[in-house]
Amino acid sequence: MSDEPIRITRGQGGEVDVEGPVDGFAASVLQRAGFDTYPTLRGVWIRLPFDLGRTWENEHATWAAEMLAAARYSVDSTPICAPSRPPRPRHRRHAARRPP
Repeated sequence: MSDEPIRITRGQGGEVDVEGPVDGFAASVLQRAGFDTYPTLRGVWIRLPFDLGRTWENEHATWAAEMLAAARYSVDSTPICAPSRPPRPRHRRHAARRPP
């Protein structure tokens, strides 16, 4: 594995791309998370499909980052790729009230 992190970022056009040292195993993890791989003249372009919504993109980008980190890859994902989860409900402890 390389010291350089795998970067999952949102580009200027809104697309979620992967850059950095992606080996065969990392590519399979990214594919499992929904990323597509396209050959280019300089290598490969790895990105999520367009038009599936920011929530879907954020969830899948975060899932990919978590799986890569669990496999001990160095991962750098921007805060934009964080999932938009609803806030956790707060549990209140209700004190038993006694009538006056």
